[in-house]
Amino acid sequence: MHRTSRTELGAGAMLGGNLSRVTRAIQGYFASHPDAADSAEGIARWWLVGEGVVASEDEVKAALCVLVERGLVLPRRMPDGRLIYAWAGGRDPGGTH
Repeated sequence: MHRTSRTELGAGAMLGGNLSRVTRAIQGYFASHPDAADSAEGIARWWLVGEGVVASEDEVKAALCVLVERGLVLPRRMPDGRLIYAWAGGRDPGGTH
């Protein structure tokens, strides 16, 4: 019997209901800290832990992709190659859209 790997399932299927929870937690952090910016690793290790949410770096990356697609978060490539994510401004970070 072939077992499907996480890579084969894709981020959305892999995360299931956790994606929504992590996405809301990131939005909540931006609501309190609209000038904040960090890498996916930093968000997973510092922001979410402070919000009482445990998430892997991959889960955070998937949630950030959702927020980027919605135009709520902007990724910025740093000189060392890391991606840093910041609030795009405009809409209320605590909103659901």
